Formats: sequence, C-alpha cells, structure tokens
Amino acid sequence: MTGAAPPIARLQGFGWRPLGRKQQVIADLDLTVAPGERVLLAGGSGAGKSTVLRAFAGALGTTVAGDLSGRVEVDGPAGLLLQNPADSLVAATIGREVAFGPENLSLPREQIWSRVHECLDAVGLRYPTARSTAALSGGELQRLALAGVLAVRPGLLLLDEPTSMLDDETATTVREAIVRAAESTGAAMLVVEHRIGPWLPHVDRVVVLERGAVIADTTSDAFVRTEHERMLRAGVWMPGAVAPAPLDVPAELVAADSPGADLDADSITVDLELRTLRGTVRTRALEHTSARLAAGAITALTGPSGAGKSTLLAALAGLQPLSAGTITGAQPPFSRRRSRQLAAASGWAPQNPEHGFLARTVRDEISLTAGKLGRRVDVDALLELIGLSDLGGANPYQLSGGEQRRVALVAALAHRPAAMFLDEPTVGQDRQTWAAVAGWCAAAAAAGATVAVATHDTDLIALADTEIAVARRQAAA
Repeated sequence: MTGAAPPIARLQGFGWRPLGRKQQVIADLDLTVAPGERVLLAGGSGAGKSTVLRAFAGALGTTVAGDLSGRVEVDGPAGLLLQNPADSLVAATIGREVAFGPENLSLPREQIWSRVHECLDAVGLRYPTARSTAALSGGELQRLALAGVLAVRPGLLLLDEPTSMLDDETATTVREAIVRAAESTGAAMLVVEHRIGPWLPHVDRVVVLERGAVIADTTSDAFVRTEHERMLRAGVWMPGAVAPAPLDVPAELVAADSPGADLDADSITVDLELRTLRGTVRTRALEHTSARLAAGAITALTGPSGAGKSTLLAALAGLQPLSAGTITGAQPPFSRRRSRQLAAASGWAPQNPEHGFLARTVRDEISLTAGKLGRRVDVDALLELIGLSDLGGANPYQLSGGEQRRVALVAALAHRPAAMFLDEPTVGQDRQTWAAVAGWCAAAAAAGATVAVATHDTDLIALADTEIAVARRQAAA
C-alpha cells in the first residue's frame, strides 16, 4: 500500500513582517495544499490572504522586502496572478505578454503561439495579438495577466482576486476558464476572493484568515452550513447575505464648503494616444457618449469590462481631453483649471491606487492634499473610519490591495471636495470596509457633493441614485 502523495505546497510556522512595519502581519501560520486540491482563501481586508499567495510564489524576501520566518515549501512551478495585474506587465502587446512565460520555458515557437491564442480565448480577451497592453482597461489587464499565468500551465495556481474588476458575465467566463485549466492539467489552486459565493461550487475547501491566523478550515458545503453568522461578523461576503447598511459618516468629515455642480457630457468622443516601442497608437475609448451627473446624488457608471467607464469618469473630472463633444456645468470647466484649483474642487481616486501615492506613510498621504490647500483634516478620525487606525505610520506600498484602495480614496477626499470621481472604490473590501466606503459616498452626496463611481459592484450600484450604462464598442487593433 502506497502512502499519500506529498503536499504540493506547505507553510510551517510561517511569519512575515513587511519592511518598515513593527508587527508581523502573519505569525506562526501552518497551511498545506494537496496536489490537485482547490482551496478558496477568504477573510477580511488585510487579513493576510495576498501575503500567503506571495509566500507560495517565492516573492517574499526577494521582490517584496521584509522579514520571513518559518518554512515555505512548494513542489513544482507556481503561477501567481497579482491583485494589481499591471504590476506583472512585461510586454508592449498582448500576444508578447502571454508568450513571455512559455518562451522562458524554451517551448517550440508553434507551441508558444498555440498557447497564446488558446489562453486569450479562454479568458474572453479576443483582440488581435498585436493589441497594445497600454490600451486595455483594468478588467482587461486582469484577464490578460490570467492568460499569461495559464499559458505556463503551473502545478499550483495562485490567484489573487481574479474576477474582482469584471462584470458578472465576464467573471463567469474567467472563472470557468480557471476551473477548466485546473481540471485539464491537474493543477492545485489557491484562490483569494472577497465575493466568495460564485467560487464555492468549484472548490474542495475553504480556509478563512483573520489577522494572519486560520479561523476556519473546512469543506465548502460545511462552511456554508455552519459558519454563516461567524463569517458575517468577520467581514466575509457570505452567499445570500444582503449588503450591510452604509456606515453613518459624520457630515463634518465629508461636507464641502459649497455644493457641487451638475455636470453634463454631451456626445463626447475620446481618442487615446498611446506611445509604444513601435510608435504612437491611437485608440477610440469613447464615441458619442452622453451622461449627466447631478449634485447631491450618487451616479454609477456601469458596463462591461473595457466599455470606457474609467475614460468617461476621467473626462468628467477634467483629467482626460476630449476629441469631440462638450462637458458643461462647472465654472470654470474642470478641464481648464490649474492643478491647485482642480484639486480644491474635486477628488479623484484612480482604479490603480498606487498611481496616486506621493507620501511615505499613510498618515502623510491622507493629509497631503489638504495641507497643500490649507484645509484642516482630522487624520485620526479618518483612519478610524476606514479601519486603518493601527497603520498610520505604514508605507502605503506595503499594504494589502484593499487597504491601499481605502487609503487612495481618503487621500483624494480628505479635503472635502464638492465633486468626487471614484474608479472601482469597493474592489478588495470586506463587508465592514465596504460599509465605510459606501457610507462616505452617501454622506458626501447628502451634503451636496457631486459623486460619480465607475463600478461593477451591484451593491454599490443599488445604493446609487442614477445608473448610466456605458456600452462596449469594438476598438481598433
């Protein structure tokens, strides 16, 4: 009689302290993944989920600085999909991006490009392979990064929120592609998601972390039957549970000195000029699109991945030049204001939170814009509001993806602007931190601000006063 197969991945007494942090984010953690096993790793924002994935990928202590303790063992190649897919980009075109891994495996050229086409099709990214990576939306980058991971056919798939920035239809396509890849190759899978419901039928096991420790480890069926109330208290988005009520945010933390303005976009067209190694590529991101943002209300910009929601949001904020059409309402128009004037009137939280970071600590990041404008900010109250009271001295780049997004949002809004433009503000949030973000939006709108969010989050869309659906158009290669 033969013994059981050895584990494909194991943490023993694992601990991790990021560079610049006094405390470990994970201490003395034991976790084993068996060959072919599919594990869902859940927990609140900042619980340590992404850290576990990076540990198994061999990134901690090398590409990610800090102190590692205990043992990390992985048998065979691992493929990591990062929470921020732009961090893994290496090529100028989508074909070369997906080919990068197979090329490093020294596969024959025909086999490389067969995998490229197969994996792009599997994730529903059906552009020509010469399409510039710079022309992709955040959700499309997420699918591209996944295609690159699948193309190397790793024995261990490490997936950090692979569907968090996708509409429901595209998320289903991507999820099915991941499951098919795991089934066809026999790969083990460790997937991190906050919205766990759609994944439960596809996994063997659910492991839940809280402050770096395992608080649940069971089968998916038993997890739903026995852990519902305890997991809700821990911030886990349990299937079937309604969204929490938005947090009651004090008006003095969000109310502007004057109300926002109604903004009207009339038949606007936006052409993006993207500089690549092959020259300048022009891509039409929006065409003859109209939208109206009302002051004192939340407007949700919705639509499939790649439809142009982020471009429309940036245009309304005065940050993206128009090729045609007009945007009226604010006087003077946002697009004609100098940086200081624009910052005083509006707040912008980008889809990639790291694009907005300018300071070395969370506390300094939150107070930076307000300080430049001469406005007082209660940083301690804001840190408590967004659940980061113990991380004021941390480097924003050393936080989890969900924590980074909250820092970027508060840094953009701490000075209480009369207009707010938020790109996917609830990605990576657990139930409690979602309530804080949603509460901020609701309180600002109630105080008269113009609030616009680009989002796939159905719970946030339900909170909005108006929904504007942006239709996908066929972009040029």
